[in-house]
Amino acid sequence: MSKSLTIAFSAAKLPTSGTLFVLAAEDLACASAAEDLMNDAQVQRAVEAMDFSGKTGSSLDIIAPSASGVDRLVILGIGDVSAMTTQSWIKLGGTIASKLGGTKAATVLAEVDADAADATGDNNTANIAANIAYGAKLRTYSFDKYKTKKKDNGKTPKAENTRLTLATSENTAAKKAWNSLSGIADGVHLARDLVNEPANVLGPVEFAAAAKELEQLGCKVSILGDKELSKIGMGSLLSVSQGSTKPARVAIIEWKGGKAKDKPVAFVGKGVVFDTGGISIKPGAGMGDMKGDMGGAATVTGLLHALAARKAKVNAVGVIGCVENMPDGDATRPGDIVKSLSGQTIEILNTDAEGRLVLADLLWYVEDKFKPQFMVDLATLTGAILVALGSEHAGLFSNNDELSEQLSAAGQATGELVWRMPLSKAYDKLIDTPNADMKNIGGRMAGSITAAQFLQRFVRDTPWAHLDVAGTAMNAPKSEISQSWASGYGVRLLDRLVADNYEG
Repeated sequence: MSKSLTIAFSAAKLPTSGTLFVLAAEDLACASAAEDLMNDAQVQRAVEAMDFSGKTGSSLDIIAPSASGVDRLVILGIGDVSAMTTQSWIKLGGTIASKLGGTKAATVLAEVDADAADATGDNNTANIAANIAYGAKLRTYSFDKYKTKKKDNGKTPKAENTRLTLATSENTAAKKAWNSLSGIADGVHLARDLVNEPANVLGPVEFAAAAKELEQLGCKVSILGDKELSKIGMGSLLSVSQGSTKPARVAIIEWKGGKAKDKPVAFVGKGVVFDTGGISIKPGAGMGDMKGDMGGAATVTGLLHALAARKAKVNAVGVIGCVENMPDGDATRPGDIVKSLSGQTIEILNTDAEGRLVLADLLWYVEDKFKPQFMVDLATLTGAILVALGSEHAGLFSNNDELSEQLSAAGQATGELVWRMPLSKAYDKLIDTPNADMKNIGGRMAGSITAAQFLQRFVRDTPWAHLDVAGTAMNAPKSEISQSWASGYGVRLLDRLVADNYEG
């Protein structure tokens, strides 16, 4: 959930109270509205004392001259304006949010020296303001609803009930751009909330109910329960949940913003709300993190929120499989063989390789029912991807070069990076078994690859990509725009994929 940060836009003029943020490029070049203030003797003395020159990432925080009317002046160095990108402005917004402290009113003079700004592109005046606001909203997220005593830890901004105004000469255009970005930020916040929630609060039924709330934005949401899933034939998915007292749910979220004849784009999410490993139980150390094993489904839900909130001109479907993997007398045993929706049989040799069993049925279902342009599935699937890529990239596996290139480009544009990993028949052989059509693990080596090879057996002719987000969806490194254990990774990535390539 976001702190109470209200975003507003105004004309490019100095405020008469509160905190003022001024952007200073190299040699302290700034917007014309701030020139007199920057030339004030008190400000100049502070600049000289701190040897402040507008270098990228530098800042100067001082009591404002009394004649200015504002209480506090923060000058932020942005260096070479022409080198600033969309992501630079978003990160700057996060930095600004981190400096709000307890202020109730703050203004960002969201303009740069006119000679340095581009008429279009990353340094367009309206884009600068909107992206700064976007970064600020992303940064001010926190998850502290269960704390009865809240205190500042020195890391999370205290921006309680703060009004942040972006002052710009293009305030009308900036507000229009912000309306879309705000919806995307809300989608990121939703994904973070879902991942951060403990499993005793967010079970499969509750997760499906959270998806159902997207109907308020114009989505159509259908929920399938245990009986329906059994009737359909999702034996692979149901094998994961049969040891839990909490019933499985599949939520189907449809957004129809494109032409009626257009095929949808499809996103599939693993929603294991808690993963003990089942009978193949995990070690106790770190098991609490498995409340986040539904990070893929959280991203899909957040993405559909973002698309609907910004009225994306595309038909999209998101399908999430919500289950809990628990050990009890009814749980799946190692060595059991189950029949998937596709008709293929699976020998389950390790019940902790459960996410692929959920996705197998979902992928087959989505391709058969919706005939999508492409499918992207997301899952906190393997620890092996952490060994390979750490937390900087999600693992990308795909049967389609064009879709892979589009995802890579979207990753570069948003900073939510992906790295393509191999698929081949040589790896495919590692999941063959004499006892069924396949087994659900391929051995110690190439664990992320064999998991993806398993999923590929449930995809026919549709362009498909699998994103292993085990290293990026939860416990990811902190950044200028995220201080949360749950990152919301993938919402911005996939929204950009759609916006750049599939909107009408």
